[in-house]
Amino acid sequence: MTYLTRFSLPGEGAELNFLADDCENRRTCYTSRYPFGVFLSRAVPELELEPITILCGGNGSGKTTILNLMGEKLNLRRGTMFNRSSFFENYLEMCRAETVSAFREVRENSRIITSDDVFDYILDLRCMNENIDHRRKELLEEYTSARYAKFQVRSMEDVERLCQVVDAQRRTGSRYIRDRMMNDVVEKSNGESAFAFFTKEIREGGVYLLDEPENSLSPQLQEELRTFLEDSARFYRCQFVISTHSPFLLAMKGAKIYDLDSDPVQPCRWIELGHIQTYWRFFQKHGEELEKPSKEFEAEC
Repeated sequence: MTYLTRFSLPGEGAELNFLADDCENRRTCYTSRYPFGVFLSRAVPELELEPITILCGGNGSGKTTILNLMGEKLNLRRGTMFNRSSFFENYLEMCRAETVSAFREVRENSRIITSDDVFDYILDLRCMNENIDHRRKELLEEYTSARYAKFQVRSMEDVERLCQVVDAQRRTGSRYIRDRMMNDVVEKSNGESAFAFFTKEIREGGVYLLDEPENSLSPQLQEELRTFLEDSARFYRCQFVISTHSPFLLAMKGAKIYDLDSDPVQPCRWIELGHIQTYWRFFQKHGEELEKPSKEFEAEC
């Protein structure tokens, strides 16, 4: 499903005219007029979007900038703040986004997900686990104290403590602790937690802008994420705009890829991208080393 059909940046002429005419721009107190100037070095035509559209390019090519502009133009939900200058709103006003009427129905589900969102989620999990471990130790000390307490009821104020002592004497330590605290948060690796975050946040029907979702993911998990995103677009009415360097995600079926390093920026096949060619040359260079373990294993067998 395609909800966001087209997105366009101001263009060189509009940028230069604004900077020349704007009185605020002539003030010398500003050190940054971001995002003005990010795309002046190359022509960026109107982006025509598909159910899966990928923005690829080197560091500083503007991938994240475009995602942020899209997210703000569509007024999408986001979890973390992003870099912006005093001129961001002026630039955003000159951008254009074209959506279909069905977008209004899925706007609530839609959101932009950045590496910072994933990082914050992982930190929250760690914090929860640390708190649970701390609470578990407290309850174990409480259980030990209650189980072996020499306790007599002297007033009604002691009833609560009596119940605690009786309960501790009737139960094992593990059962006593389990009945008094929330279920443990399962400890996962950063990559597993990151993958779980995407499967939790991406719901049926929505526009999702993903900024380098491969961060923290092993190659195997990147392949699993690729399958999850393909299925979400094909069967669950989701649309994705993704910035990525991952060859696993770039190879997604039906993905439209824009090479932000080209001038003018234009769609291309994933195998034509410069960094994919760099990967290919690297593996070709080390081809004999990669084949050697297999040959040695075969000889041993």
